Amino acid sequence: MVDPQRARYIAGSEGAPPIPPPGGYHGARRSRQGPASPATPIVSAAELPVEKQPAGVLGWIALVTAILFALVLLGALLAGATDLLYGVTMLTLQLLVVGVVVASLFSARGRALGASALIITLMLNVATVGAASALQTSASGTYDGQKSDEQKHAEAYPGIKGVSPADILAQPSLEEIRAQSEAALAEIRRRLSDRYGYTWTEVGQENLRPERNGYGGESMLVQYVSVPWMTNEPIQDYDRKLAVMGVIEDVLVERGMYGMYAFNDPASTLDDTILQKFYGTTDPRTQHTWEWYTDDYPDPLRFYAVMFDLSNDPAGELRTEREAEAASTGAPLEGLQIYFLAPEVLSEADAEEFAQRMQEYPGF
Repeated sequence: MVDPQRARYIAGSEGAPPIPPPGGYHGARRSRQGPASPATPIVSAAELPVEKQPAGVLGWIALVTAILFALVLLGALLAGATDLLYGVTMLTLQLLVVGVVVASLFSARGRALGASALIITLMLNVATVGAASALQTSASGTYDGQKSDEQKHAEAYPGIKGVSPADILAQPSLEEIRAQSEAALAEIRRRLSDRYGYTWTEVGQENLRPERNGYGGESMLVQYVSVPWMTNEPIQDYDRKLAVMGVIEDVLVERGMYGMYAFNDPASTLDDTILQKFYGTTDPRTQHTWEWYTDDYPDPLRFYAVMFDLSNDPAGELRTEREAEAASTGAPLEGLQIYFLAPEVLSEADAEEFAQRMQEYPGF
């Protein structure tokens, strides 16, 4: 006879595993259910309290040393003592500072301050501060360093080394050079305008630059460059170029200067590679630049006539240069440019002082 309870589970349970017999299977063990034991919390190593170590003495020594040495360098920079910065003492101190800084980097407690000291040392050291000082003193011309009184005296020499003071006083003054230049330039412009109808533009200003005296200082003499003038019209025909240069030469010869010399001509002493580099080709008929010159030696006056011809500039190199010049000075892109130059000339206003100061240099 079938147990009703068992029949209730068996009916309609096709495919299911049979239910266990009353009381369970023989030898079966029951698992005891109870409350789970609390899990042990996992603590990250990052959350562990770390004992903060104080900075080491070596780190503080490195930082203070680097700061003090940087202040010494800056003081020398402000004083313009360039030679002191490159002296043996300063270089030795620099090595000592570097040694202390490097030693602090190997100390666990001094590494942070040592890194700061290293940054200061890299930014302010003999090389960087010395270079800045050299640039400053060179630009300002105030370098004194450890020069002797004799050297400083020589730097103040009013003349030019190797040039007789008598010759300087005997040659035309700055004012005479200026008057000759302006008169000659005016006559050249007038004749070329009358013959060819050229108009003119000032493409710069008069320039006076102090001349070096040969002893490390500046003399009382100056280099004079006249106002440069340039035609507004291009000059591209070969025969016209020769004719224009002929007119200029006539004016200058009449005023006591020599006949003109063509730097761009193959008959000059310049090598063919130089001609090609500066004038485009070795043939004046196809050159994009002509440059003619003359002077009145032994007097200091020198004259330059330069022609720019963009029709002979297929690569466009000259055009690029001329466009930059035009943007700077407003000069025409092509045409004829004329100007005078005179080195080592003395102003009439300075002649008396020059003669007096030269008495302090009897052996020069």
